[in-house]
Amino acid sequence: MAVTYVRTSITLPPELVDAADRRARELDRSRSWVIAEALRRYVAEPGSGVVAHPGRVNEPSAHPYAASEVAEARRRHLAAELALPPAERLRRAEELGHLARQAQKRGRRHQVIGFDSYEDYYEWKKGQLIGL
Repeated sequence: MAVTYVRTSITLPPELVDAADRRARELDRSRSWVIAEALRRYVAEPGSGVVAHPGRVNEPSAHPYAASEVAEARRRHLAAELALPPAERLRRAEELGHLARQAQKRGRRHQVIGFDSYEDYYEWKKGQLIGL
């Protein structure tokens, strides 16, 4: 039976991550293994766990990439668009489609196709010749 894992994300102080990395190098293990082993030991004996710095991890209050501001701007834009009459929304959608078609480059499209074998290529080429 295969062991399954769950990926998780945690925030740690840099000095704790550095210590975990040093320990991982000493043991020739991964950082994940060191953290998982520490958690296994802490959970196995909850009374014996010594917390050097009790307290909570301080998460940044604002997302560094301004995701909340972008989301709010999108909500405002959507509300403004939905306030328009249906005929005006349709006109704007058609105009946007027209602009998109104008922006597309005309001419041959470049495409890269990979095949596992020559036989696969040959079947594809036959299909191209008969119009499949």
